[in-house]
Amino acid sequence: MAEAESGTTRIHVVVRGRVQGVGFRWFVRELARGLDLAGWVKNRGDGGVEVVAEGSEVSVGLLMQRLREGPPGADVREVEELPADAAAVPKPFAITR
Repeated sequence: MAEAESGTTRIHVVVRGRVQGVGFRWFVRELARGLDLAGWVKNRGDGGVEVVAEGSEVSVGLLMQRLREGPPGADVREVEELPADAAAVPKPFAITR
């Protein structure tokens, strides 16, 4: 996790395993919106799901915990942390292409 603006934390991760075709993006979007996070989620060409999220440390930590579990039907094998970009992220949390 990286510190973004004062009082906020940002993550940029790729979730791998059986995470496409199981409602993973919708699961992430709804969870992130419920946690009042900014950011986005998208499918990747390599079969993973990429997530950028920003908000309070507690909310981002809860999202990370749930990313490791995934929705019913998912089989999360890995959550790889990537460098967090400093660019602005959308709010409300969105599914992108």
